Amino acid sequence: MATESMLITGIRVYAEKGTINEGYVTIQNGKILEIGQMADLKDTDGYDQLFSFPDSYALLPGMIDLHIHGANGADTMDATPEAVRTMAKWLPHEGTTSFLATTMTQEVEQIERALVNVADYRKRANGPGEAEILGVHLEGPFLSPRRAGAQPVDKMINPDIVLFEKWQRIADGAIRLVTVAPELPGGMEFVSHLAQCDVVASIGHSDATYAEVAEGVRCGLKHVTHLFNGMRGLHHREPGVVGAALLHPELLAELIVDGMHVHPEMVKLVYQQKGRSGLILITDAMRAKCLGEGTYELGGQEVIVQNGRALLADGTLAGSIVKMKDAATNAMRFIGCTLEDIVHMTAVNPAKQLGLFASKGSIAQGKDADLVVLDKEHEVVLTLCRGKIAFHAR
Repeated sequence: MATESMLITGIRVYAEKGTINEGYVTIQNGKILEIGQMADLKDTDGYDQLFSFPDSYALLPGMIDLHIHGANGADTMDATPEAVRTMAKWLPHEGTTSFLATTMTQEVEQIERALVNVADYRKRANGPGEAEILGVHLEGPFLSPRRAGAQPVDKMINPDIVLFEKWQRIADGAIRLVTVAPELPGGMEFVSHLAQCDVVASIGHSDATYAEVAEGVRCGLKHVTHLFNGMRGLHHREPGVVGAALLHPELLAELIVDGMHVHPEMVKLVYQQKGRSGLILITDAMRAKCLGEGTYELGGQEVIVQNGRALLADGTLAGSIVKMKDAATNAMRFIGCTLEDIVHMTAVNPAKQLGLFASKGSIAQGKDADLVVLDKEHEVVLTLCRGKIAFHAR
């Protein structure tokens, strides 16, 4: 196979071991080959592709979205190759280079069709210029009807290890993260089983008390699904799921930073408590993302998108339509954090949570060339997925 090479020059590189002003990165066969300062670059000839940017532009590791249902008219639950391909091709526009295709509470057979579809797509391997599907985030049906949010209550069931094992078999091991309400019957045993299987157990859509979450952490809980949304909130006499998430460093917490799901001041508060190492930015986006206002579908329910909000008929927020690049920009505005902090919340932390930091999540020699170039307004200029151009704002 012919060697494919690329050189990116002149840019501020947010590398794993520090930021490099006026830096360069070389890529060969989809991997990062070399990182350094322009003053040390010996030769710019002989590369198949050359990109030169001003130092006001930033080169970041590709963003990893651990919680996304759909985009551009497609949804994981459509259970078709076309739907998954649509998501994989669209997401690089917003700086996302890999993701977990996220399911939702539905009939068992419908969930199984979605799992088989993702497994089949992964076996065929992502095409060039597509965000990589790292696996599945199983959100539902093991959720609490008391904290349903936009998840259909009538399809919810108690945690079931036998059913999960069946699903993991038909998904060819693709289920990497499971949202569960651990206070439900069998919930703690289910969390322990996930931990033993090296699957990330996440608390979400849960009415658990602080004590129940603490027990869940002892059983192996590692993650919090969209913190504040769909869970028992913070109270001075019962800290609830939110209080436990803030106090337990074992728990990495997702945040939807669209300015609607979580108030900007609450984003700032949780950042002050958890820091950049304790948070993961996600979109929780549904199929309406990037399509504009109108009426759409989510889990068999009608969703109306208006004024930037996706709502069920009763006014319940039904996922988001935020893009990862905008979630990052919002976080910097709400918190006052830096791009270096954003790298941790969009790349380092999700990669580590999935056990993939050896190959993804930072700009380091030998890692996958999943890279994003942002201009000085933090708009996406170029996205590379495993060394291939997936988006280029020409």
